[in-house]
Amino acid sequence: MKRLLAALFPLLLLVAGESQAHRFAPSLLKVVETGSGQYTAVWKKPAQATSVTPLVPSWPEDCAVAVEGEVQMEGTGLVSRYRLDCSGEGSGDLVGQSLGVTGLGPNQASAMVMLTLQDGRYYQQVLNSERDTFVIPEEPGAGRVMLEYSVLGAEHIWGGIDHLLFVFGLLLLVGWGKRLIWTITAFTLGHSITLSLVTLGFFDYPVALVEFTIALSIFVLALELARRDGAGLFARYPWWLAGGFGLLHGMGFAGALAEVGLPQSEVPLALLFFNIGIEMGQVLFVVAVMAVYWLLRRPLGNWNERLLPVPVYLLGALSAMWCIERGMEVLS
Repeated sequence: MKRLLAALFPLLLLVAGESQAHRFAPSLLKVVETGSGQYTAVWKKPAQATSVTPLVPSWPEDCAVAVEGEVQMEGTGLVSRYRLDCSGEGSGDLVGQSLGVTGLGPNQASAMVMLTLQDGRYYQQVLNSERDTFVIPEEPGAGRVMLEYSVLGAEHIWGGIDHLLFVFGLLLLVGWGKRLIWTITAFTLGHSITLSLVTLGFFDYPVALVEFTIALSIFVLALELARRDGAGLFARYPWWLAGGFGLLHGMGFAGALAEVGLPQSEVPLALLFFNIGIEMGQVLFVVAVMAVYWLLRRPLGNWNERLLPVPVYLLGALSAMWCIERGMEVLS
């Protein structure tokens, strides 16, 4: 089992090759009402374009850009800030109007639109190539929150190659069966705890240090896999490794959720379904790996033994590179 999983490692890198290690930079259009017909808008998009067609926010024709700030680099995203005056010919009320993002189709991208009104109403909508505009309703619905945050959670786990590599390493460590179920459950419990606590504001953390320790968790896992004798403490009790490092990965998930934000009227619901989306994406990843394993186990034949060291070396090399890179960020 472990030897055949080793053959899937290059495939994993190919699928996730376009993703940066835990650099979740979603496109986000955040609009806040500051007065009658007056709004501030923040537009964030990935710095690395995937198409010559630009991603551009759109708002109602009655809204004029009164002030446009300079584009700034924040993390892996480009951020633009605007002040909108929508008090021209209309009432200035955006309810019933449309907000959107052009260019999603050519870029194969999605974007989150968030609107906060002065009376406390809060709206959010995930846009994609099939739906690039959002008509603001009178009241936001709970069903939409459940669907959208589930999708966001699944997208994040699939977009974070460091999380996927950690799960893949756990598969190599414990193989298939009851031990895998207990190990993945421990990882789930670990990151669910810190995701909830950080998102609800119970404590804060240094982002750069957590990013470094996430990379370190993969390096420790690679060292355990390099033993190959199964005598290590983590090999005998893998759920402790998964649960402990799951606490660190949960902080990384919380950072991604902070980028998107939570609807103030539906915080528990959005948090729950973001976490459910993460678990759905994680389970789908494990199922996909196992499906490819069953397809390749016979054709690989005697190559199993030769391929076994490959993913261990790559896990160690990648995680060591991330440790150095992120360690420099901690020290800077």
